[in-house]
Amino acid sequence: MKPNLITKITLCGLLLNGIYVNAQKTNLEVNIANTITKIQPTMYGAFFEDINFAADGGLYAEMIKNRSFEFETPLMGWKQPNSDKHSFNEQSGIATTIKVLENKTNPNFCRVLVNDDKGFEIINEGFRGMGIKKDARYNLSLKAANHNGAIKKIIIQFIDRNKKVLGETIIVPTASDWQSYSAQFTATQTEAKAQLKITFEGTGTIDLDMISLFPEDTWKNRKNGLRKDIVQLLYDMKPGFLRFPGGCIVEGRTLAQRYQWKKTVGDVDKRETLINRWNTEFDHKPAPDYFQTFGLGFFEYFQLSEDLGAQPLPILSCGMACQFNTGELVPMDELDPYVQDALDLIEFANGGVETPWGRIRSEMGHPKPFNLKLIGVGNEQWGPQYIERFKVFEKAIKSKYPKMTIVSGAGPFPEGDYFDYGMQELKKLNAEIVDEHYYKNPLWFRENATRYDKYDRKGPKVFAGEYAAQSVAIASPDNKNNWECAFSEAAFMTGLERNAEVVNLTSYAPLMAHEEAWQWTPDLLWFNNLEAYGSANYYVQKLFSTNKGTDLIAITKDGKPITGQNNLFASAVKDVNTKEVIVKLVNTAATAQEVNVDLKGSKLASKGTVITLTSPNLQDENSFANPKKISPTQSELKLKGETAKMSLPAYSVTVLKIMLK
Repeated sequence: MKPNLITKITLCGLLLNGIYVNAQKTNLEVNIANTITKIQPTMYGAFFEDINFAADGGLYAEMIKNRSFEFETPLMGWKQPNSDKHSFNEQSGIATTIKVLENKTNPNFCRVLVNDDKGFEIINEGFRGMGIKKDARYNLSLKAANHNGAIKKIIIQFIDRNKKVLGETIIVPTASDWQSYSAQFTATQTEAKAQLKITFEGTGTIDLDMISLFPEDTWKNRKNGLRKDIVQLLYDMKPGFLRFPGGCIVEGRTLAQRYQWKKTVGDVDKRETLINRWNTEFDHKPAPDYFQTFGLGFFEYFQLSEDLGAQPLPILSCGMACQFNTGELVPMDELDPYVQDALDLIEFANGGVETPWGRIRSEMGHPKPFNLKLIGVGNEQWGPQYIERFKVFEKAIKSKYPKMTIVSGAGPFPEGDYFDYGMQELKKLNAEIVDEHYYKNPLWFRENATRYDKYDRKGPKVFAGEYAAQSVAIASPDNKNNWECAFSEAAFMTGLERNAEVVNLTSYAPLMAHEEAWQWTPDLLWFNNLEAYGSANYYVQKLFSTNKGTDLIAITKDGKPITGQNNLFASAVKDVNTKEVIVKLVNTAATAQEVNVDLKGSKLASKGTVITLTSPNLQDENSFANPKKISPTQSELKLKGETAKMSLPAYSVTVLKIMLK
């Protein structure tokens, strides 16, 4: 009995002690007058990678899959239901593809043979269907060569799974040679899984290419542009930079499959389709129909950066294929074309219209330079092979563009031999910014809020370029965008912000995912063919980004930073433009915490605004059914003198904003 009695007394004491501790108010002090360092405008940004159907089928609003018949299987995405290949004499028609070898970028086109006038049809399935909205207008375009005027009419229709027509238009092909045609039609009802049916009237042969379909209502109403709802979510974050075109997608599984920016600019119909490196990467979610048409190319990325008010940050291949795949290397004596690509990209972004690449930018509709200041060499390469290649790039870029800031990489992990070697060598080279990546469990993020406290203030600056808490494990298909992951990232972000002397750029990754066509989870934004929403993690990112301030100031308890003591994390800034002081508080405890925030060193308004992001359940998530289940609420707080008395809910992220007098 005695051991049990002692255990009960001890437990009772611990419980009472816990209640006593929780009943105490934590006193925090904010020194408004003393700026520690400036917060960089790039502190919080967005990292776009074409994974999870983020470009084709996502941000890029094209609705036709395989519009120019250039996929590995040329008719992938297309069906011809009334073509009987087993009885050629009786079939109503057949669609095949023809390859024109002298056309290097878009060699295939579709040849349709119609044997009778019964209405041969081909159907495009879209990207897991096509999302159409009632009364919305859609713009269709195609190229056709109507041999001998054989086809009298092309009927284009939206259909649902029951073949019901949901809108239609007609094109009359008038020329025997290639000619472009366009039409607009209106959807008669909303449908997430529509398809496009094309029916031919007449008998004979017609050739088709670049069959394209876009909603009229795109971001900034640009013709054949970006999905408005997705860009709006990005715009609302006010990102300081946009990193593109990705991470591993830059490298490619092989060097032949690497991202080559020069193939993604100029006329859209002349951009060369490429297999997406994520299409069969994961056994848990193969996507053999995942290709890159590059309708969303480098010009469009620069343009999007400008739209978002974000600095563009392009990442280029350094001559190393993904080391998790082939690890193929360009020999050092054959590296020049890769280096020239980097120099030419800077000219494309910043050169005058009299320069070769500046002229191409101008001809695409942007005579003014894009004001590129940052460029990344390699993604997450590691080892001596990366360092020796980085040196060549750095020398060439700095020789021609001495003011360009170069981002280097420290490998795929935040610790270990690869990381240690990379950081050691990059420090020797006086690297300007080093990209660090962390995909770890939620506890790691809470325990590493002090990661940068002891980083050398005179060493390389840090780009926290890819991070996301993994609820299960890295690359697990069972990872969730749950609330524990989100507030754990917030706790970590207070540490990033507290160390703004070292940390200059940060971005969550990956940015977005299609509800049905994802490969990697978790992701910041989710979309289907009709809707898009922000995860709980998105609202954390948005809270920090829209409240980043201009000057870092100290918030302490007993003279020490708040880095997880009693499950409390904090950072503070002031904004000299909006004349505000902004305090971020993260309570990772299962119980509410009472805090007094003493604000010293400046006169303040008597009232402040409190923005709270919280949920009682660690596993809670936003969803299409409940997209704002975890989203910010706002309230008013009256100060008592210089003190803000606050109750922080369990599992919460709180932002306090007070105007300076």
